[in-house]
Amino acid sequence: MTVPHFTTALTGPLLELERRILESMPAIEHWLRTKWQEHAAPFYASVDLRNSGFKLAPVDTNLYPGGFNNLNPEFHPLCVQAVMATIEKICPDARGILLVPENHTRNTFYLRNVAALQSILRHAGLKVHIGSLLPITEPTAVALPEGEGELLLEPLKRVGNRLTVADFDPCMVLLNNDLSGGAPEILQNLEQTLLPPLHAGWFTRRKSNHFAAYRDVAAEFAQLLGIDPWLIDPYFEKCGKINFHERKGEECLEGYVTELLDEIREKYARYGIKQEPFVIVKADAGTYGMGIMTIKDPAEVRALNRKQRNKMAVVKEGLEVREVLVQEGVYTFESVKDAVAEPVVYMIDHYVVGGFYRVHTERGQDQNLNAPGMQFSPLSFAAPCTSPNPDDPGCPPNRFYAYGVIARLALLAAALELEQTDPLLAPGAESEAAVTHS
Repeated sequence: MTVPHFTTALTGPLLELERRILESMPAIEHWLRTKWQEHAAPFYASVDLRNSGFKLAPVDTNLYPGGFNNLNPEFHPLCVQAVMATIEKICPDARGILLVPENHTRNTFYLRNVAALQSILRHAGLKVHIGSLLPITEPTAVALPEGEGELLLEPLKRVGNRLTVADFDPCMVLLNNDLSGGAPEILQNLEQTLLPPLHAGWFTRRKSNHFAAYRDVAAEFAQLLGIDPWLIDPYFEKCGKINFHERKGEECLEGYVTELLDEIREKYARYGIKQEPFVIVKADAGTYGMGIMTIKDPAEVRALNRKQRNKMAVVKEGLEVREVLVQEGVYTFESVKDAVAEPVVYMIDHYVVGGFYRVHTERGQDQNLNAPGMQFSPLSFAAPCTSPNPDDPGCPPNRFYAYGVIARLALLAAALELEQTDPLLAPGAESEAAVTHS
């Protein structure tokens, strides 16, 4: 299965970093193949990228992607093929799969994602039921917007160590719920294949662990290409003792902001970059763009007003923020119809299956775009170029090849992260693992 190549919003000659990636394609693909022989890729993932021209880096990796409805319909066969290849590897006897979504029954955008994901799974030859964690007692139909049909949500049941709905007892359970509020007892200690694993949920997962793993991946990849790792890797630090309501931990946060801004400033001076350095402060656990702010001066930490502190203090499920990631801000110089944009790359297993631009008309090049008011512009196949071409550096697919490479580096980091945080692989857990998988 080849990596698809798409059109891009960023025009102009191919930048030096992208050129280096393109020229190294055979070495890159060989290196990635060896890595996937050693590590199991997550079932699916999406990666938010930022391209500032001088730097191309991931800024977030989601292991429960919720935007399959935003992919170009042309990518549907590619998604189906990737699912089929993945199922053959994980559970070749599977005839059906139980999809467990978020509880956002009023979020029509998310419902469209569930419908798109269900369609992909069905076209891969699987019988699909949607099992809901909502307190429903009978199958419940939820209408999709604009007359697009409906989803049938069924109450989950636990039979021994198996998860079922009605008389449907599948080989696999696929979570599209990031478990921010914790792992429900009904999902624990299942004998079925559960993907992603429970410890991928935000109740235990930390972005700082992910970017620590990514730092190692980026360093090895940079050595392969002979480049500075910083060109693909954002600096970061973790502040683990913060309380925005009570204004505790501000010294820790301010110190890390100062440290990172100084390090970024040194890199900017080295590469002759004229932009002003900035950092992004965000909750170390969580999604949906909640608990995020841009800082260019350490003094801004202590100057936060009540509204700003309240915004940073709570994320999804009303969970209070105690740990934050201080991450180097990466400008995005991409745009769609004069609106700031960033590419989001979708993968199933280690296959790139599509992507889209997240676009925001009211946000700047140094701000988080995952916010209310965002729109999505599906990436589409480019013409007349059909493959990366070193002799045609302005060819848009060349640029997207670089996006696909960096996204797969983030995916590899997620694989390492899950291995490192797997409770069954922790010291002293061998006996438990043997019992669980017997």
